[in-house]
Parts: sequence; C-alpha cells; structure tokens
Amino acid sequence: MRLDKWLWCARFYKTRGLAVEEIHKGRVSVNGQPAKPAREVRPGDTVLLRQGPVVREVLVRALSNQRGPAAVAQQLYEETAQSLATRAQAAEQRRLAPEPAASLSEGRPTKRQRRDLEQLRSWGDRWSASIDG
Repeated sequence: MRLDKWLWCARFYKTRGLAVEEIHKGRVSVNGQPAKPAREVRPGDTVLLRQGPVVREVLVRALSNQRGPAAVAQQLYEETAQSLATRAQAAEQRRLAPEPAASLSEGRPTKRQRRDLEQLRSWGDRWSASIDG
C-alpha cells in the first residue's frame, strides 16, 4: 500500500494531498529513511512523522484501502512507548509554560492614550522641522 494513502487511512492527515505535501517536505520517514509518497508500506514498518511540534513514531500493524472511523484507524498502527513518553513530556511542558498574553504589560492603547500619542508625534500644522515654519 502507498505511504500517502496509509497515512490518510490511519487519520494522521485530513487529505491525501496534505499527506503528500508533508512527505515532500521531509517530515515523514519509513524505517529511518526519507520516504516518497508512493513508497510501499507493509505491516512491521516503522513510520516517523512530525505534525507541527509533535513527533510520532508508529509501528504499522495493518493496512486498509478505505478511510474509516477513528476507532478503526487506530487499529492500523501502534505508537511506540518512547514516542508516547516524549509526547506526554511535551504536553506537560506546554501546560506549565507561561501564558504568552501575561507578558504584555499594557496591551492596546485606549482611545485617549492613542490621541495623546498622536499629539506627541505630530508637528502641528508645520510640514517641516525648520524654525522658519
């Protein structure tokens, strides 16, 4: 079975086109080697794929010619213990990370603050900084 079709059937990507795009970007490898979309996948192969910041290593358990429900798709692969531990650790780090918005001291200026800023920036009616005006 083609790698791109298997990734689509196993519900790692929403469309086969997205699967092909990610493979071309080098985000998918099979048995430690870079892959092409038409590469044959067999049960027992190890697929390493990256979805955003998440890296997953899965073992191909079965093949399917059609995309089914998520419960069926999860039976097509088994995620390695190391991959599960890495994902759990990354999720914990994201949970403990500070809220990005908390670092903003003020935020967007109010209408009054904006008018004050514009008044400070403006030169009045002059179009030049010269004293002659």
